[in-house]
Amino acid sequence: MRLLPIRHDHGGVGVVGRKTARHRRRSRCGDHQHLPLWHLGAGAQGDSRPGRRDRRRRVVGTAFAKGSASRKWTRRAFIGTSALAGGGFLIGITGAIFAPSRHSVRADGGDAGGELNTWIAITSDNIVTVLVPHCEMGQGAQTALAMMAAEEMDADWQRVRFKEAPALDIYANAYIGRAFLSVPDPLVRGFDYGTYRLARLLGVQVTGGSLSVRTTGHYGMRIAGAAARDMLVAAAAKQFGVGADQCTVVNSRVSHAASGRSATFGELAAAAAQESVPSRPALKDPNSYTLRRVSRPRLDLRAKVDGSQIYGIDFTMPGMLHAAVDIAPVFGGTLIDVDTAAAERMPGVRRIVRLEEAVAVVADSYWQARKALATLKPNYGDAGHGGVSSATIFDAFDKAIGAAPAMPAGAATIVKADYRVPFLAHATMEPMACTVRVQGDRAEVWAGTQDPLNARSTAARALGFDPSQVTYTNLGLGGGFGRKLPQFLDFVGLAARIAQQVSPAAVKMIWSRETDMQHGYYRPAAMCRFAGALDAAGSPIAVSCAYAGGGDGESTFMPYAIADKDAEARDAAHHVRTGPWRSVLNSQHGFFKEAFIDEMAHAARKDPFEFRRGLMTEQPRFKAVLERVAAMSGWGSALPEREGRGIAITECFGSIVGEVAHVHVSPDGALTVKSMYAAVDCGDIVNPDTATAQVEGGIMFGLAAAWLGAITIGEGKVVESNFHDFQSLKLAQAPAVQVEFIRSDAHIGGLGEPAVPPVAAAVSNAIFAACGIRVRDLPLKNASLKA
Repeated sequence: MRLLPIRHDHGGVGVVGRKTARHRRRSRCGDHQHLPLWHLGAGAQGDSRPGRRDRRRRVVGTAFAKGSASRKWTRRAFIGTSALAGGGFLIGITGAIFAPSRHSVRADGGDAGGELNTWIAITSDNIVTVLVPHCEMGQGAQTALAMMAAEEMDADWQRVRFKEAPALDIYANAYIGRAFLSVPDPLVRGFDYGTYRLARLLGVQVTGGSLSVRTTGHYGMRIAGAAARDMLVAAAAKQFGVGADQCTVVNSRVSHAASGRSATFGELAAAAAQESVPSRPALKDPNSYTLRRVSRPRLDLRAKVDGSQIYGIDFTMPGMLHAAVDIAPVFGGTLIDVDTAAAERMPGVRRIVRLEEAVAVVADSYWQARKALATLKPNYGDAGHGGVSSATIFDAFDKAIGAAPAMPAGAATIVKADYRVPFLAHATMEPMACTVRVQGDRAEVWAGTQDPLNARSTAARALGFDPSQVTYTNLGLGGGFGRKLPQFLDFVGLAARIAQQVSPAAVKMIWSRETDMQHGYYRPAAMCRFAGALDAAGSPIAVSCAYAGGGDGESTFMPYAIADKDAEARDAAHHVRTGPWRSVLNSQHGFFKEAFIDEMAHAARKDPFEFRRGLMTEQPRFKAVLERVAAMSGWGSALPEREGRGIAITECFGSIVGEVAHVHVSPDGALTVKSMYAAVDCGDIVNPDTATAQVEGGIMFGLAAAWLGAITIGEGKVVESNFHDFQSLKLAQAPAVQVEFIRSDAHIGGLGEPAVPPVAAAVSNAIFAACGIRVRDLPLKNASLKA
């Protein structure tokens, strides 16, 4: 099998290095798998009180081969400690890189030889604070990471807090990635090399890719927590004059039963900071977990409920100005001219800022800025893209793909189908917002992003500063879904350039919903042309696809034992900005491949569930998930007329998700999605309640996209402008959702994204079962389902 990565950039989607990439494979088998340290006392943020498998592949066109991933890592965890003022204790995983054969630990607090991150702080008041290098945008990751550390410590959950790490280089995921290289050998089984490679290369402080728990938590928080526990026990044993093996730890208290003596973590913290750091801290047997696998309220809930959580759009300070912006409607367009005379005379207007691709009004209030902006009639160039539309883009896809892939001679039945999916906006609840204050050669930035470190760098580049001249504070995110990842933080740079024009005043720029909807980095539109062959017994002997718009060897992977499987990528570049969208390329290809395997099942006159199950002889995890979700849904039982069930199963980010949709299609073509069922194998789960919520949310997100979502291009620009024409799921349209988890010994997988890819296929397959109409183009709302 050969793989070439697909590129996402401002110019659209293309194949790196050549025009056609081919993924050819046999069936695969086997499982695979902010810190200022003040105010860390009881009032710290986050009160907890109630209130891949082994991918055997060769990568062509990159510097990384699978051989690198399968090497035997022998380095131990590099763990460091430091004392806090007032008798506290700080522990973390170092970001230093050492030779693979060198076994070392750091215990000096992190000098020039290596910084510390993934911190756990214990203060003398017996509060444990976990400092988390990931943002919180509703996924519950910060609570889960705190649980993973606290579990290994045997900490009292009621006295556990969290803080989000600041935008500093020592908290970049590259350092966490490096820590992966030094984990004890028992933790390396199922190591996800792709995630490590991404983190190491990007050098960002990113929250995305469903990686927080399965990387930072698994390889960082657990080890730091276990090391802290060992050091606290060692300090207590010395104090009690007994052996460490005679001490027990329960709820942040170390006890010696024979003497009746005990001490809290807070009382032991100062002494523990002087203990030697264990080179291989013992990790708990999962069967002894007391915090994990039990639903617990998220630590950030109180702030979300009482309104004290500050989001980027909420931020305010005395004397702050406000900016509204109008951006060239065609991607790549530039400002030609604008008449500002009327706007300049309006109350509260401080300045009209002309930029290469936009014009902004800065005023005393946002409403004043918006009113003045509406009087401007800017004239923009279209960079030669004014004739581009969704139709021309799909025409280019069709031509690039060409004829359907050839099938083996002598096949009894040949099945062919084309599938299309549109661009999609992230449509976060909070539109883009950022506040910047430039004073001399220093700048301060406040926003909510998925990558604080890159946001700082983006602002610095826009201002012509070094990143060290910029202080960035990450605020709450009103949604992300990939829009606020590195490389897509254009709004931060735009706000910085506007603020530089009115220095030293602080300026908060808020994008209107229309600006946000029409200037995103969209989920790529894509087209896929499938062909499959069946033998006389109805068994598949070949399946092949060619696609344009984005894909790779992982998103196109099918877990079925078919002798000849092939996928080819074709280049068809366009000017529309694209980027990662929840589940990335899996959202398109989950629909393509699971809709087509369903078509093959019907062509073979076999039940779609049984057809899939019969092809999973080498994939026991997939088979278990498929069987569980079928049982959950009552697969095979009788349904009323014009009702049907559809099934789909995909894997991404280390987790396998099988889904069944139960739908009704009325004679006049009205679709009702009655129920959705999901079975999930993500290895293990940390917090069952938030894990379930992530799957439920992923299903609703995927259903809204499959049923209603579409960004359309006309005259080179986005046609849709708000939720009246880019629709979201309404409460009355939302189905009942049932979720079950299958615990396996696979490496822990992600949960923020894997529930999205199966949705579109499950629903479209159910529509076919209900009314006999096969929907191959999304969104479903555009299909005629009338009897």
